[in-house]
Amino acid sequence: MNAEIAHAQPLYASLPGDIGISFEFFPPKTEKMAETLWDSVRTLEPLRPDFVSVTYGAGGSTRERTHAAVQRIVRETAIPAAAHLTCVDASREEVDAVARAYWDSGVRHIVALRGDASDPGGCYRPHPDGYANAAELIAGLLRIAPFEISVAAYPEKHPDSADERADLDNLKRKFDAGATRAITQFFFEPDCFFRFRDRAAAAGISREIVPGVMPVMSFASVQKMSGLCGTAIPAWMETLFDGLDARPAARQLVAATVAAELCRRLYAGDVRKFHFYTLNRAELSYAICHLLGRRPVGDTA
Repeated sequence: MNAEIAHAQPLYASLPGDIGISFEFFPPKTEKMAETLWDSVRTLEPLRPDFVSVTYGAGGSTRERTHAAVQRIVRETAIPAAAHLTCVDASREEVDAVARAYWDSGVRHIVALRGDASDPGGCYRPHPDGYANAAELIAGLLRIAPFEISVAAYPEKHPDSADERADLDNLKRKFDAGATRAITQFFFEPDCFFRFRDRAAAAGISREIVPGVMPVMSFASVQKMSGLCGTAIPAWMETLFDGLDARPAARQLVAATVAAELCRRLYAGDVRKFHFYTLNRAELSYAICHLLGRRPVGDTA
């Protein structure tokens, strides 16, 4: 598309909506939070996501709430539901029992993660009778049932990895163990994902790698999360959100614009699947999908 044609096109008007989407939620702590989560699920359901996932606290600390949320999605919606499962503070027998319970309840998709230390900021140590890492967990899950398995990938390297090469080797082990796809940690520059995708291909990884997109609900929260997972925040982004703490409506407009532009540039680089970290709020993710051309069935407006 040359510059003249691009200038003549309305914003995002040429995007046909030929994308796959998925959404991540976390298990609610209170009845009010449960209502918010369910409202978000119902808001996003008409967009026909490939799946939605529900996170799992360290050491199974949210096990029952995660299971309840996944069960309700399976029971009351047509959306395929994926349950997160980690190795932290649990024996193989305990993890296997959770996996069997998911399979028996109709869950066919697991997001298999090593997990972080149950002590914030502490070092991860495998349970003496547990799975040592995500690759071992994947192999164990597939001995139980033919789950679809998603795993984590880190465009900017996992904080525990010695270097980028070691990080890619670990990702390859997860695929070799039977993972279906990888979903990346969130990032804010499209070139970050493109460089990672190229490095993964050069390392012999040919399976699907889906970018994880984090719309900014609170810049302070994103700064905290980025510090924990090693995600770089560009200086321009801090400038954009400066002064919006007391203006949530304006902040939401800026957040939608930033995330949609990231997705548009990823789309221009041949990305056709996106995973949204919703933080249990639907509107930002819905707006971004709308800009990318994704509409509910029968909605041609």
